Amino acid sequence: MQCKTATQLYETWLASKVTIVEEDLEKKHKEMKKSVFAFLRGTFYRWIQLWSEICVEVNKAPLVLAVGDLHIENFGTWRDKKSRLIWGINDFDEACWMPYTIDLVRLAASTKIAAKECNLKIDTKDSCKAILEGYQNAIEVGGQPFVLEENHEWLRSLALGELHNPNSYWEKLARLPSITQTIPKQAIEALEKQMPEPGIDYRIAKRTAGLGSLGRQRFVAITDWRGGKIACETKPLISSAYCWANGNITEEIMYQKLLDSAVRSPDPFLYLHGNWIVRRLAPDYCLIDMTCLPKERDEYKLLSAMGWETANIHLGTIGVGKAITADLSVRQKNQPSWFYEAVKSMARATSDDWQQWKENSSLI
Repeated sequence: MQCKTATQLYETWLASKVTIVEEDLEKKHKEMKKSVFAFLRGTFYRWIQLWSEICVEVNKAPLVLAVGDLHIENFGTWRDKKSRLIWGINDFDEACWMPYTIDLVRLAASTKIAAKECNLKIDTKDSCKAILEGYQNAIEVGGQPFVLEENHEWLRSLALGELHNPNSYWEKLARLPSITQTIPKQAIEALEKQMPEPGIDYRIAKRTAGLGSLGRQRFVAITDWRGGKIACETKPLISSAYCWANGNITEEIMYQKLLDSAVRSPDPFLYLHGNWIVRRLAPDYCLIDMTCLPKERDEYKLLSAMGWETANIHLGTIGVGKAITADLSVRQKNQPSWFYEAVKSMARATSDDWQQWKENSSLI
């Protein structure tokens, strides 16, 4: 199946589950033409199809509650319930039961694909080594969250360098257009649940963001409260594209279950309300933009941390640590280059798909 056909089928299925914002979906299609990395981010549904065809042996691995749509720009910061700055994976829209190897290979493949765009000074073999090393080390010790207070000074410096200027951040949100159409009741409930007290007046605006979920409704509530601005956002979720690609018609959304089980200091303002995920928006809640990192940084160390954080997520699956360790041991013994070869194959297949997309996507 070609990517164009896969996209048509997936988006038809998507439209049967949620309201589609056509102009945003058209924007997504255009964004996916710009680079292989943008294409990767927007097509997890296609990645899973390629995965089952290409990585047959690597797919035979212990199941975990996995991220799914994992890539190098799926990491950022938030504040935990004690207001400490935390770093980690911050998007679980495609969470599902999958072989643990999917997250590892996709993370490393995204590094290979984005290397030129992000000016990464590390080759594919070393990036694979860094990710796998961090992952295995975390599995061995049972994981540990990244609390950017007294520990991880180097990572704290990177994260603080990415924090938004509060004035420009709130000015940008203020420019968002207000919503005039009827808003789903569950979306309203999700936004109001985030408010610090009942009865607060707020404005609801439309926001276009992300890439994988571009095309779905996204609502932002913005208001002034006790001397400053606050904002929160909600969007609808459906079951993972992994289920769609494998013919599984389950309607279960695994986002909250993953949040509740992972080894991390959670964001108290990120949770599922019905089928709507709601989160706080603030200058200190930000993605780590790989294209904006300072020239002086250690890619190996950063990718190793990403591997470790991936293990933090997988270790939320009770008792899986020993199974993963045993599986990795057998793979390393039988084919030491298994990870590198899988990453190369998936990156190549994604690049080939992108070339087809550039030539044929106008037909969608």
